[in-house]
Amino acid sequence: MSTRIAFLKGHGTENDFVIVPDPENVIDLSPAAVAALCDRRAGIGGDGLLHVVRSAAHPEARSMAAEAEWFMDYRNGDGSVAEMCGNGVRVFARYLQRSGRVTEGDLAVATRGGVKTVHLAKDGDVTVGMGRARLPAGDVTVSVGERSWPARSVNMGNPHAVAFVDDLADAGDLYSPPPFSPAAAYPDGANVEFVVDRGPRHVALRVHERGSGETRSCGTGACAVAVAAARRDGADPAVTGTPATYTVDVPGGTLVVTERPDGEIEMTGPAVIVAEGEFDTEWLENALR
Repeated sequence: MSTRIAFLKGHGTENDFVIVPDPENVIDLSPAAVAALCDRRAGIGGDGLLHVVRSAAHPEARSMAAEAEWFMDYRNGDGSVAEMCGNGVRVFARYLQRSGRVTEGDLAVATRGGVKTVHLAKDGDVTVGMGRARLPAGDVTVSVGERSWPARSVNMGNPHAVAFVDDLADAGDLYSPPPFSPAAAYPDGANVEFVVDRGPRHVALRVHERGSGETRSCGTGACAVAVAAARRDGADPAVTGTPATYTVDVPGGTLVVTERPDGEIEMTGPAVIVAEGEFDTEWLENALR
């Protein structure tokens, strides 16, 4: 007998997600099921899926339950598991607010990349404490066709390769992952950002997200780009003692990223819930055949 499962649809700077509330972690969301739900033609459609679970009810998050009641069990659009999603955290928090589970102000959200602090502002924007960036040593190169560029390796809880280019069209179609070398730099793949300058402390990017393809926005990618730009510009806050704030344009809007002298990074941007409904488990079972 089929049952109906509630879902919502939301986006952060047009990085869009299927949201499945499941506080007690009773819904079986296999990789194939996630991919079917995120399919833009045969499913609901999304760059990824936000599985909303109480931390105490999920084996990967129980150790964080004392710090954060809610766990963002994030999946990429192809069903693979991801450590972190900056736009996803904002939309996740917006859902918790909409459902009455939290109110304006601060809350903590558990992720596979650790516990993140989120602030829901009265003006509608959401600020996420993204933690500190790690800058793995070693030279990295990314390529598109016959061209290649040096890239900065930045880890925001998930891996990024940031390349500064002359024109965003240099990124090509981004249908498939841009090749990088050495392969050992990213044994599990990487998110690849192509970046141009728009003005002082103002950049724009296009991104291929691991497991999702080109997306309209990537929150951790925007943070990685701001960190890489600050190092390139001689504005490393740990050296200057002054916070570095960058405006980062993404195809779906604008994010503001600030890195403080202590290394902590904050990202601010919109988060919107656009729809809610139900899907039928019979449909999902048929889709998986």
